[in-house]
Amino acid sequence: MALASSVSGRMPQKDVVLTRRQVEGMIAEDRTVIIVDGKVLKVDAWLRYHPGGDKAIMHMVGRDATDEVHALHSVEALQHMLKFQVGKIEGRWRNFLPPIQGGKFRTYSDAIEATGEDTEDEDTSIGSSSPPDSPLFDAIDGSSDFRRRRRSYNSELHEVSSISSLSSIESHTTNDPGKLSTMDARTQHEIDLDLAKYPALDPATQDDIVQKYRLLFGRLRAEGLFQCNYTSYFIELSRYTFLFSMFLILLRYGWYGTSGLCLGILWHQLVFTVHDAGHMGITHNFTIDTVVGIVIADFIGGLSLGWWKRNHNVHHIVTNSPEHDPDIEHMPFFAISHRFFDSLRSTYYDRIMTYDPFAKFMLRYQHYLYYPILLFGRFNLYRLSWEYLIMGQGPKKGPAWWHRWLEIAGQVFFWYWFGYKVVYQSIPTAAGRFAFVMVSHMITAPLHVQITLSHFAMSTADLGINESFPQKMLRTTMDVDCPEWLDFFHGGLQFQAIHHLFPRMPRHNLRRTQKLVQEFCREVDIPYALYGFVDGNKEVIGRLADVGRQAAILAQCQKTLAEKGDYGHH
Repeated sequence: MALASSVSGRMPQKDVVLTRRQVEGMIAEDRTVIIVDGKVLKVDAWLRYHPGGDKAIMHMVGRDATDEVHALHSVEALQHMLKFQVGKIEGRWRNFLPPIQGGKFRTYSDAIEATGEDTEDEDTSIGSSSPPDSPLFDAIDGSSDFRRRRRSYNSELHEVSSISSLSSIESHTTNDPGKLSTMDARTQHEIDLDLAKYPALDPATQDDIVQKYRLLFGRLRAEGLFQCNYTSYFIELSRYTFLFSMFLILLRYGWYGTSGLCLGILWHQLVFTVHDAGHMGITHNFTIDTVVGIVIADFIGGLSLGWWKRNHNVHHIVTNSPEHDPDIEHMPFFAISHRFFDSLRSTYYDRIMTYDPFAKFMLRYQHYLYYPILLFGRFNLYRLSWEYLIMGQGPKKGPAWWHRWLEIAGQVFFWYWFGYKVVYQSIPTAAGRFAFVMVSHMITAPLHVQITLSHFAMSTADLGINESFPQKMLRTTMDVDCPEWLDFFHGGLQFQAIHHLFPRMPRHNLRRTQKLVQEFCREVDIPYALYGFVDGNKEVIGRLADVGRQAAILAQCQKTLAEKGDYGHH
């Protein structure tokens, strides 16, 4: 795409003001362009080397990624990004739908030929370059009737749950039932609920939310809440040492099941520190935190830190999106939205999540199978880790080139000490080995409950490209209310909504931040979802049961149509 030579000849390229049309043209030519702090960054050269994976960047193409980038990156990383600046923008940026999410773009010359000028016309810009805000329905208007139906929450109600109890697909209503299938009408119903509950999507409202979020971000930095409390990690280390010692002592005396119990609890606790290190929340030094994370995850736990970072960064960008968030893509075993019935394509795994007969059977009973399946969750993490390392899905060059090789060394070391020295050499009988392995792995199931608890019961509706980062994070994430003395058990995962707003904040400071986030939510009128651990589990089971009922109803409808010989779309 050619920029005006007379302009570029008088000033450095990074100072050239680019129009929305010009940025669209760059993306149409397969350039990876994002907007950060009013700067236009073309990061094609960095895409393969990004330590957090390429997918996270791809979900930001054509968008103002300022809040996401600041939340997930260090000051040094932000400075590094300036190397990729190719221009700047003026005024408020209107987001495009990224290509990975289905956005369509025209080259600059095609746009000029179609319109006759480089305009910022709303209709031609949105209509020709990206599909409507919602992937299924008309563009969402923040001032629609749904906004007028929004409930008003007083200060007390702000602290309690904000999740709607969705009815079955039999009882919803739709504005135009003749034009929507049953499943599409259900989707529209869920969008309507969120539009009625959360702030309007008009620019003024969302800009106000963003401004207050950035002020809160600055306040937290000024109060030192992004600085790690190393005394807390000394306490953690003491706990780890005790558990590891008990594992060895009990193994030495032949108490294999109990020894496996201590090792499993140790693994459960260590994951929380890996999570901190993966977000650079311990020392805030890229190399040191990476080494800490790999030593714990790979050498001690047999899991890949690189796989987790690639997966987790996408999760932080597109939280609870059925097509894009790998943390809720568990077909054929679980589905938290009826949209999985459409055999969606996962942009993360790059495959179809087929709604086949096995999935149809499993989903009908998923609320009964939830806890039993999670008992085997760690085995699936091994598979995902090996797939990531063997297939070389991480960066092969750049600052993270060495991660894969250190992780592979860690995997070899883990299976040597755990698989050979402990399981094979230290336990004499097959029954003892089986008991040790199963107990040590199944006892980590609470971790998988904690991970899914914060999102499975929350909204999966897509409110489009105009929703701000802080609103989306709070709409798709819940916190778990627990006493302070129990914080060690949850390891910071009880503050997931706060963590999604400030991912690099050390977990030992999240409780101190909670009241400030609650004040922010009241100020911007965003419901803050807070449940007790038991009530949160009830919400998750309720969501799984609801989707299971929808699956059963759909199956019955399809069976009835097949019996009548009606092959039309239901």
